[in-house]
Amino acid sequence: MTPTTQHLLWRPWGLCLALALAACSSKPPVPDWQMNAHGAAQKAVQAYLAGETRVATLEFARARQETARTGQPGLLAQVHLLECAAQVASLEMKPCSAFEALRLDASAAQVAYADYLAGTLPASAAALLPQSQQAVATATDANAATALAAISDPMSRLVAAGVLLRTGHAHPQTMQLATDTASAQGWRRPLLAWLLLQAQRAEQAGQSDAAAQLRRRIAVVEQGGG
Repeated sequence: MTPTTQHLLWRPWGLCLALALAACSSKPPVPDWQMNAHGAAQKAVQAYLAGETRVATLEFARARQETARTGQPGLLAQVHLLECAAQVASLEMKPCSAFEALRLDASAAQVAYADYLAGTLPASAAALLPQSQQAVATATDANAATALAAISDPMSRLVAAGVLLRTGHAHPQTMQLATDTASAQGWRRPLLAWLLLQAQRAEQAGQSDAAAQLRRRIAVVEQGGG
């Protein structure tokens, strides 16, 4: 291959990567609603976990509006599940009511995930969940911490930790792992929730020193470095 030929072959490929030109690909362009919904959903989750409620509310609403343009209840159900998952990760254990209104048109996998978030999924349906959540769905007191630690994605791990708490399988080791995960990501909302839970458990157990240390951490987060 001569230098000239090599240059001619790599130049259009480089342009395709750098500029993402539609002409460089045989695939049809991604619909506007899909790009808008995806971007809004990502921003919404990050804002929610960061404790930026106003931004999260606006971006989740935008994600729902963009998705609703398709007239597909199943797609809209996915947005609601994402929001409910972020809530479970932050120990906000309210019902996922918006999804329930769409349950009849949701896929089997979506229904299974909603039941998983609610802590009501039967073990026989665990295979319908994302792979990262399957072991947690069937976890017992003996292996819950191991199943949780095996999840590498921080958001998925926090969702799983919330489910373990909801189903009565969250013990000190799992709570500490959830706290460490939220802390490492700088996710204010779930971090405060898990720290508060740990502090309450320490106080109930008469562990005053541990409770005081946790309360100091809570104060640092709440004061925002001020």
